[in-house]
Amino acid sequence: MARLTHIDEAGRARMVDVSDKPDTARVAVAEGRLVCAPETLALVREGRTPKGAVLSTAELAGDFR
Repeated sequence: MARLTHIDEAGRARMVDVSDKPDTARVAVAEGRLVCAPETLALVREGRTPKGAVLSTAELAGDFR
């Protein structure tokens, strides 16, 4: 069986140079769940969090194309 180049002898992932590989179109799909206090959810929905627009930031981060 061929050994994976991005797994070291201890089975840990490691960086490999892929600069010579051709570009490949790929799609990743992810799903998550957020559990928080109702008060926190209200702040997020109303845009009143200390960190700013939480939902807009999450949408931007999740739509990396």
